[in-house]
Amino acid sequence: MVRGKTQMKRIENDSSRQVTFSKRRNGLLKKAFELSVLCDAEVALVIFSPTGRLYEFASLSTNKTIERYQRHMKELHDAKSKVSDEHMEHFKEESITLEKKIKSLEQSKRKLMGDDVETCSIEELQQLETQLDKSLSSIRARKNALFMERIDKLYEEEKLLLEENAMLKEKLEMPSSFQSGLDQERDDNDDDDGIPEVETELFIGLPESRKNRWMP
Repeated sequence: MVRGKTQMKRIENDSSRQVTFSKRRNGLLKKAFELSVLCDAEVALVIFSPTGRLYEFASLSTNKTIERYQRHMKELHDAKSKVSDEHMEHFKEESITLEKKIKSLEQSKRKLMGDDVETCSIEELQQLETQLDKSLSSIRARKNALFMERIDKLYEEEKLLLEENAMLKEKLEMPSSFQSGLDQERDDNDDDDGIPEVETELFIGLPESRKNRWMP
């Protein structure tokens, strides 16, 4: 017979709950004993029944095991606190260092803008001048590069416009040549007007009679 899976919820029936408690308690105490013997582990087990009755098992002593547990938890807490304090101290030092760097950068920025230079020494002023010269060189180099890019772009636009202009010019010249061809064809037709017309009128009779008819 297959044993059904026990639902993990409170057993409502008092008798069934008491029977289950007794069985599971004994099994748990047995497992604790086996663990302590087989693995040479220090085990302490404390169980309170629903009625408040105490059941316990200890491989050495329950009180000693509880004291050991408390010492371990205290050492663990102290270690975490120490690490936390070290981290906080490190963060404070890093924050102070960053604050000093920010102040130094702000002072340098003000001096580069020409403010607070009255308190600068000759060496500091020379350093500021060198920094400004480097900055100006970088700015001029970037400006010249942008100018060259703009000039190249304009050259490309000019090339495209010239090509487009040439295409439009070709389109404008095409009708003139076409008109010249029409004029030439018209002149050829005018030259053909000097050719005598062929007599196409129908005439019945002898050739002599036809000749006399056309004579005045």
